Amino acid sequence: MLNEYNIEYLDHFVKTYIKHKDTLTNIMNILFLNNYHYLRGGSEQVYFGEIELLRTHGHLVHAFARKTESDFPSKYAPFFPKDIKTDSLSFGFSTFRMVKEILYSSESKKQLEKILKKFKPDVVHAHNIYGRLTTSVLDLLYANNIPIVMTLHDYKLICPSYKMMFNNRVCEDCKGGKYYQAVLNKCHKNSMAASAIYALETWLNDYFQKYRLNVSFFVAPSLFLKDKLVDFGWVSEQVIYIPNYIVSKVFEPNYDSKDYLLYLGRLSAEKGISTLIQAFLEVESKSIKLVIAGDGPERGYLESISKNDNRIKFTGYLSGNELREVTRNAKAVVIPSEWYENAPISILEAFAYGKPVIGARIGGIPEMVVDGKNGLLFESGNVRDLTAKIRDFLTLSDSRITDIGKAARKTVEEKYNPELHYDNLFTLYQKAIDMKEGSK
Repeated sequence: MLNEYNIEYLDHFVKTYIKHKDTLTNIMNILFLNNYHYLRGGSEQVYFGEIELLRTHGHLVHAFARKTESDFPSKYAPFFPKDIKTDSLSFGFSTFRMVKEILYSSESKKQLEKILKKFKPDVVHAHNIYGRLTTSVLDLLYANNIPIVMTLHDYKLICPSYKMMFNNRVCEDCKGGKYYQAVLNKCHKNSMAASAIYALETWLNDYFQKYRLNVSFFVAPSLFLKDKLVDFGWVSEQVIYIPNYIVSKVFEPNYDSKDYLLYLGRLSAEKGISTLIQAFLEVESKSIKLVIAGDGPERGYLESISKNDNRIKFTGYLSGNELREVTRNAKAVVIPSEWYENAPISILEAFAYGKPVIGARIGGIPEMVVDGKNGLLFESGNVRDLTAKIRDFLTLSDSRITDIGKAARKTVEEKYNPELHYDNLFTLYQKAIDMKEGSK
């Protein structure tokens, strides 16, 4: 992963920038913002991937994040504000300062101001900044007339708990600015206190329009996310669809397979793994297996409902070569989500390995999985429909499964490639810069 998403400072391109700054007018100074500067999840894969992508095109790119012990190297790491712990939020005087930092971080603002004295970006690209860097950094950048582009990895702008789920169902209770519903529902970690803090954060940012006014453009990796924001009152022209990308050349496809279906990812309720297990138990074939790769709070429950079926195997968390091989050898990857998935990186990785995807028809998944072409779709949460789709898939000939796998690989090569992503991103940066220049 570190080879794939190299985050070391690329000295060659820095020297190129300095040497040719006056003649290379399309070379930009870019500052990335994110709460974390290590590979914590899919959003960080996008964050680091874009940093490297821009650097390989000669741009001068730096990063700003909260400081943790897991951080990757960064030129401005000494300026990173200290991380804050939110695992045990509760009301009380001792937590007042921490709550203030979650709502509006003066520390982040102060440290970023020091960086701006040393490095003046042409544009800033923010990723996840909620509850840690906070909108204080956006206020500072706006005051310095620096254009901001922000990628949305979830639904935090319209949902305090970011997933738009409550009680294991899709939830839009906060629509219309009714953020108090998040408190009543105890959406964040089933805690009324924590939910109140995050509901207040969302309400304040909405009321004072911190994102709407400070950010020039939002990047939506799925059309579904864009449409959902517009449905909640955001201006369509401010939300730009740019899908994620994958460097398919570093994934060696395998159009042969072993007799197992694969789920890979976090074992949590919104991922729909219980639906997958129930559907698989209805499949008569004794030769096909289900491999569940990952860990999470639902593992014990999921093992209990597997009824000791020896066709179902839990591997626990996998990474590196183990994860690569279990994916490359799968007959298909199953994405049974029951929440508004945005644009899962796991689908792109499965496609890059030449694997068909059996995906739930929810969120951004149907934009990526074309039924009958590069995979199959089923109704999210519907055990009977998923069972039928698995049975249908298992009746396909090996040559037909190979054809679907090749179509999957072609999908990422043509639609989710780095150059297309770079062109879209650079165009948006330039548009944000021109808009800011025009407002002076």
